[in-house]
Amino acid sequence: MPTQTVTTDDLRALDADDAVARLSPLPDIEVARLLQSLGPGRAVAILDRFGPERRRLIAFAAGQDEQGQWLHGNNWREGSVGRLMEPTPAVFTSTATVAEVIANLRPVVSHTLITYVFVVDAARRLTGLVAFRELAFAEPSQRLSEIMVAQPFSLRPDAEVIDAMREVVKRHYPVYPVCDADGRLLGLVRGAVLFEEQAFEISAQAGAMVGVEREERLTTPWRRALRFRHPWLQLNLVTAFVAASVVGLFQGTVNRIVLLAVFIPVLSGQCSNTGCQALAVTLRGMTLGELTPARARSLLWKEGLLGFLNGALTGLVAAAGMYWLAHHQQHPQALTLAMITFVAMAGSCAVSGFAGAAVPMGLKRLGADPATASSIFLTTATDVISMGLFLGLAAWLIAA
Repeated sequence: MPTQTVTTDDLRALDADDAVARLSPLPDIEVARLLQSLGPGRAVAILDRFGPERRRLIAFAAGQDEQGQWLHGNNWREGSVGRLMEPTPAVFTSTATVAEVIANLRPVVSHTLITYVFVVDAARRLTGLVAFRELAFAEPSQRLSEIMVAQPFSLRPDAEVIDAMREVVKRHYPVYPVCDADGRLLGLVRGAVLFEEQAFEISAQAGAMVGVEREERLTTPWRRALRFRHPWLQLNLVTAFVAASVVGLFQGTVNRIVLLAVFIPVLSGQCSNTGCQALAVTLRGMTLGELTPARARSLLWKEGLLGFLNGALTGLVAAAGMYWLAHHQQHPQALTLAMITFVAMAGSCAVSGFAGAAVPMGLKRLGADPATASSIFLTTATDVISMGLFLGLAAWLIAA
């Protein structure tokens, strides 16, 4: 039976488990070739899904450089810089001459892109770097210590990709050295790989807000997609029951004033949208590193104020609609119903804006991903608040 052809584009469109299923029948050398074309982060993520023995054979088939990087890459957690590291082929001491460096690199540059020459001391601590082009203009007898950039910027392997992106966003170097806490050079990360991984993280954020796993792709089989999504929908059902219980508390009020039921979805939808706007801005601020502890309180008050103002403006329209409908139905307290609608809309949107900023900050403080199912928690909070305030005011002022 012929083996099905697998391309790099195929692997990019698959989640890691599906990629392993497609790659498993292929020879180790072919699997290694395909993984090399994906970049280190994606390659390690897929390689992790293979068994230990097959993982070792594939890494061995890839060659000495990838073998060490791939097998050690899974020691770092997903989403960390360590997962994206590549070996450093151009490492020398500061006493090496330009002529010696060029002679040593001549056989390497034929198959490896060299951007920087890294300079280390006897303990392999990074002390400087030299751009490859500078070697061409330097005198052959010059030592690297004479032409290197001392104490260059570097990344930590345990840093989150999102945190690393904040550090490099204004630097735009093609390659970044990666050093441990003692300054020892461990490897390098290419800027293109870092930005590609960040783009994937950002694309996964929207799905995480509603309980879609970051691994799910368009080509993910429906059975696995069901397994990814269903637990969150069960959680959403539980939170929906919480919101429904609020309506149940005021069932008598709704029975006496049926008109209230018409405006419940209007109020709920408006408050949810207000909260989601605040949520989107807060998550963006977290992603870009703009949300510092000093700004957290001012952001909460700002989103609460914006929610109130937006709620008041839309509340005027909703109140006019309520008055017209109640007056058309000859309800004796049409004006009171309109006032209740306005107050409920303004107050609920204010709380929704506040909650939209508070939910992701609260999740982060608890050690969870701020985007994870944040929309589910936010929707529950806004529904409970908006319905409780709307029906509570009606029960107090009219139906009592």
